[in-house]
Amino acid sequence: MTMRTFAPAIERIRGEQILAVVRAGNPRAAVETAKALGAGGVRAIEITFTTPDAERAIERLRRDHDDLFVGAGTVRTVPQAEAAIAAGSEFLVSPGIAFDVLAVARREGVVAIPGALTPTELDAASEWSDVVKLFPASLGGPSYLKALRGPFPDLNLIPTGGVSVSNLDEWRGAGAFALGAGGDLCPPAVIAAGEFDELTRRAAAYREALDRKAAA
Repeated sequence: MTMRTFAPAIERIRGEQILAVVRAGNPRAAVETAKALGAGGVRAIEITFTTPDAERAIERLRRDHDDLFVGAGTVRTVPQAEAAIAAGSEFLVSPGIAFDVLAVARREGVVAIPGALTPTELDAASEWSDVVKLFPASLGGPSYLKALRGPFPDLNLIPTGGVSVSNLDEWRGAGAFALGAGGDLCPPAVIAAGEFDELTRRAAAYREALDRKAAA
């Protein structure tokens, strides 16, 4: 069977398998967090727009760290989408189905990943993207993702919320396309404390777990 191909940004996320969701108190902390995660082997980075001046962090990372794959998260408005794209975001992620954001991304040729939870929302989101963020995935867990594979066998889902290094195998076994990790991989308190070595350690643990599973 021939493996389905996607836009390059989606292929990169599939290859990386883990998408780090970074929420920081300022652009500098976001940049340092991304660098620390990259050092541990997690290279797909989502800088959320809950980070003040998120576009500044995205611009700097795109300019100075081409080893990282950087996009914007929590993109809910057209101005945010336009700022993220102007900063060089390689993809946009939203917590819900922000139709205006999706339209801007389509017009500019940038991959946008909408968020959805219910079957009705998944139906709507799938009209705009081959890949959908399942959020908050913690509400149903891996069993909910597995149940969705029945009516939506061709929909590629990235569960976000509730993903931890200890349950990666469960999510992958349930059929996740890739995994979005925030609070467990890069806790805001650790970021705020500037404990970037700890972020590298956590990223390395994720990468080791993912690579071990891939080699099995």
